[in-house]
Amino acid sequence: MSNSNEKLWTKDFIIMSITNFIIMIIFYLLMVTMASYAVKEFHASVSQAGLVAGIYIVGTLIGRIVTGRIINKVGPKKILMIGLFLFPITMSFYFIQAGIIVLIISRLINGFAVGIASTAISTVVAQILPISRKGEGIGYFSMSSTLGTAIGPFFGLFLSQHTTYFVIFMLCMVFAILALVSALFTKISKIQAHTVQEEKGFHISQFIDGKALPISILTLFFALGYASLISFLNFFAEERDLLSASSFFFLAYAIAVLLTRPFTGRLMDTKGANYIVYPCAILFGVGLLLLSISHSAFLLLVSGAIIGIGFGNISSAFQALSIKVTTPEKMGLATSTYFIGLDIGLGFGPYFLGYLVPFLGYSNLYVWLGIFMFVLIIFYLFLHGRKDHLILNNNEIRLKEISPN
Repeated sequence: MSNSNEKLWTKDFIIMSITNFIIMIIFYLLMVTMASYAVKEFHASVSQAGLVAGIYIVGTLIGRIVTGRIINKVGPKKILMIGLFLFPITMSFYFIQAGIIVLIISRLINGFAVGIASTAISTVVAQILPISRKGEGIGYFSMSSTLGTAIGPFFGLFLSQHTTYFVIFMLCMVFAILALVSALFTKISKIQAHTVQEEKGFHISQFIDGKALPISILTLFFALGYASLISFLNFFAEERDLLSASSFFFLAYAIAVLLTRPFTGRLMDTKGANYIVYPCAILFGVGLLLLSISHSAFLLLVSGAIIGIGFGNISSAFQALSIKVTTPEKMGLATSTYFIGLDIGLGFGPYFLGYLVPFLGYSNLYVWLGIFMFVLIIFYLFLHGRKDHLILNNNEIRLKEISPN
């Protein structure tokens, strides 16, 4: 059972949440502005502009894989500071006006730094949270990401319309330095830094946590539904003459997540992941189906809220679950494994789904993705759902070992 007496809102937890919030704002602010920057400043083609935006995800993915490999050996605090130190340095590369190739390389390297920093932050948070409140804590922590996904694109589009790209990059640089400074005040107990015996030679287990892999695969598939939104929602809204309302879609999404995550996090700790994943997967599917038939601003925003309750809580539940299924010394590797699935789904999903759009159209794409979310419930049942009660029991045992009273 969840022990509400264990402190959740510690100084370190708050600082890590703020730092993650800053990183996510920069991440999504640049995601929505870099393609247009490449076209306007370097006369890039559409495919080159897409590469400028998407290569960032590839860099992030590489950063996560490397981090998952070494974080237990080096220590999460050191890795965190390395990532946050590299963040503003690689951000400065955007000021170099040397052609589209240099910009693409700069995006790749900047994404690499973000992959290191964000994975380390999540690992630190997983370690400082009490066992009995990990689901609740991850739920609160991931709200910092949710706010970043809503505020980042809003400011990105606003700034690109009202100021220069130089100002945008300077602002991001200042935020990156703030993230570094804020993390300096975080203290992590040496007891919490785990070391594991190094395997000789090359093994996939050095980069992927086998116990968290099923959760990572599920995250990848569920993320396809969200990838369709960040990629094609504006095109769909333009078809339906709902372009002005579409700008508030992710705001409705974020509000729904913020209102439900505190409740769903506590429910996951006390009842298990099944109580979150099954209903939220259904809501995710229903939200996508509702979106496909939206012809009014009201229906569009309602679908955004329903999708927020659905995918917004599934993603945080899976992040917490990836930590719960593994051993304490592999929290960093499990966190990296979860994010690898998320990054592949969000980063390469739009490319894959883009091939389906000419055949299905945007409306039918959301119909089939809604149905796919229902199918994923069956996948979840076999990959994890049937053994979720064992995870809950194991955490109860671990909690009793730490607090026998």
